[in-house]
This record gives sequence, structure tokens and C-alpha cells, in this order.
Amino acid sequence: MNARGRVTILAIVLLIAQVFLAGGSVLAKPLPATSAQLTATPELTQAAQPLTWPTFGRGAVGAVGYDGVLAEHGDQGRVPIASVTKTVTALVVLDKMPIADGEQGPSITLTDADVEIYNQVIAQNGSSARVVVGATLTQRQMLEALMLPSANNYSIMLADWAYGSLDAFLVAANNWLTAKGLTDTYLADSSGLSPKSVSSPANLVEIGKLVLANPVLASVVKEKDAVLPSIGQVSNTNKLLGLNGVIGLKTGTTPEAGACLLFAAEMPVGDSTVTVVGVILGAPNHKVLNESILTLLGTVNSAFHSVTLATPGQEYGSYSTPWGAETSLVSDAQATAIVWQNTPITLTTTARRLTSAEAGENVGTLTITVGEQKTDYPLTTKTALEEPDTAWRMAHPQP
Repeated sequence: MNARGRVTILAIVLLIAQVFLAGGSVLAKPLPATSAQLTATPELTQAAQPLTWPTFGRGAVGAVGYDGVLAEHGDQGRVPIASVTKTVTALVVLDKMPIADGEQGPSITLTDADVEIYNQVIAQNGSSARVVVGATLTQRQMLEALMLPSANNYSIMLADWAYGSLDAFLVAANNWLTAKGLTDTYLADSSGLSPKSVSSPANLVEIGKLVLANPVLASVVKEKDAVLPSIGQVSNTNKLLGLNGVIGLKTGTTPEAGACLLFAAEMPVGDSTVTVVGVILGAPNHKVLNESILTLLGTVNSAFHSVTLATPGQEYGSYSTPWGAETSLVSDAQATAIVWQNTPITLTTTARRLTSAEAGENVGTLTITVGEQKTDYPLTTKTALEEPDTAWRMAHPQP
């Protein structure tokens, strides 16, 4: 081969090398990242429903698992609470002398001193239950005598038994209330006959929640009747038991307090059950009070909403690259919330920019906020997001 041929071959080799080097340079350059096209999230906040409060008195409603009071009616200051006081008496006695769920507790033998307490309560025209010297009742039976017929004498007998004296009980009870943050509530006696035993609607809602949290007391307040040694059959003064889901709690009546009811009710909301705790104070009588509470409970039930927040496989956006690769942005979250009234519900989504991804790769976040509670769920690619082939890259060199 002559010199001219060798030069020609060398030139061809150099040209081919330049082409390969240029192609390698094109393939080595980074691809453009693609942003997700996020789908607008739905409006999930529900409309508020009006509650039907009575035209008299004051009150409040809350629910187990929900902080504080959900709605209130009338003045929210301290007022006499009559025999609703006995819920605190029972809780404080059980704080000192707890009973395991399903058990009766220790036996208590009634004495001449208990008969004297009974006579004093009768003289005061207070509610009472019979006392027989030498009769033996369990602690749970004593609580039934306290809470069902609302016997004032059994409130004093339990206080004396647990704390040694009524005065010692009252010190312990008011310290217990302070420790629980129930600073609107004060006990001047164990029964509520004294108008100086006071509380606020908001405090009573919290006290009702504490009653329900105690398995023994929660089971006592839902009993319609009980047969007690030496006393016989006693009936619960709460005539709403079993109506509109009512499961307790405690009645009260004095001239100063009017007719009162601290109540709890289980109500269906979607596939769940919400336990509402409420109170109405200062009714003219219990017939009117009970009718107003049944009406209120119907509107309270309507004010709870079961909201589906997210379902598995739900799409929240997509990716579409310049070279034609596509995938959806999905979540496997299964989320439902029971919300009160128009509690704000917001859904926000974020996703990073991609050039490629495997199927099921975590590339973003779904944030669901209900009221003040925020929960994050991963967003993943539904299918793989493929890189372009060589032909596309050669045809679309990147700067």
C-alpha cells in the first residue's frame, strides 16, 4: 500500500473514532429531570350541622377520644351540680380503693353509725337507701346504691369507709380534682345536696369521660336496676338509659341546680361508634330535660361525619418524560376519619423530579391533615419509568 492509501485509511479511522467519541459524549450527558403533574386533591372538609340546644340552662358536649368540649350552650361558669357530684365521689373512692374489672371488691358490714347517717339524710329530705345494721354489701354494691337510686347516705358511708371521715374525703377529693386539672369543680359535700358543690359544663364533660374510663364505674352507671342485700331492688334514676344509645351517667336535682343530667351515649358514625359525653344543667324538671337531651343527641349524631381520606391504589399525579415514558403516582394508604362538624381536612402532595424509577419506588409524600393531626403516607410509582434508548439520546443531544 502506498503512502497515499495509508493516509486515507488513517483519516477514515480518525473520523470513525470522532463519531464514537461524539456519541459517547452525548450518551454520557445527564438526562432532563421530569416533574410530576400533581392532581388537585379533593375538598373533604364537611359542612357544619346546627345543634338543637334547649332554651333553658347551660350545657356542653364532648366525645371520648376528642380533646375538650366540642360544643357548648349557655353560661359556662361554675354552678351547683346536685347529685352529679356523686360521680366525683365514686371516682375518688375508687382512686383510694380500686376494684378490678369484673370483681366486687371487699365486703363492708353496716353499723349503727351508718344508721345514724341514714337518719340525718332523711331529716335533710335527701335521697336515701335503706340501712340494716349487720348487713354486708360489697364495695360494688355500695357504688350501685350510690349511683342508681342516688342515695346521699351511701355517698357519706363510702367516703367514711375509704378515707376515715367525710372531712378527710373532701380534702382528698378537692386535691384529686386539682391534680386532674378540674379547677372549676369543688366539693363541699359528698352528695351534692350542698349548693356549694359546684362545677362547670366543660369540667363535667371531662369527669364523664373519667367515669367511662373506669370499667367498674362505667358498668354500674349503665345498669337500669340492681338487687342489693338488705335494700332490695333499686332502679336507676336516669330514665334515658337505652334510648338513643344512652349508656349512663348521673342525674341530679336540687332547688339551686334545677334538674341536671350528665349523660353518655354511643352513636353509630359510618362503620364506627362514637361515645358522646354531655351535660345539661338547670332544667325546670326531668321530663323536659330528658326530651331536650334526646333531641340534642339526634343533632349531635348528625354533626359527626365518617370521611374516606384515601384508598389503596388512588392516583395523585403522573410523570410524562420528553421521550414518552409514563407512570402514575399512587398511594397504598387506607385512611378514614370520624370528624366533628367542619373540622378542617387538607390533603397535600409532594414528589421529586425524576429521569427514571423502578415500579413501586417511593418518590413522594401524601400528607393528610385532620384538624391538628398530620399523617404522612408514601407516594410511589405505579409502573417503571424507563430511560430513553440510544437513538433518542443521539437525536436529542443535551446541552
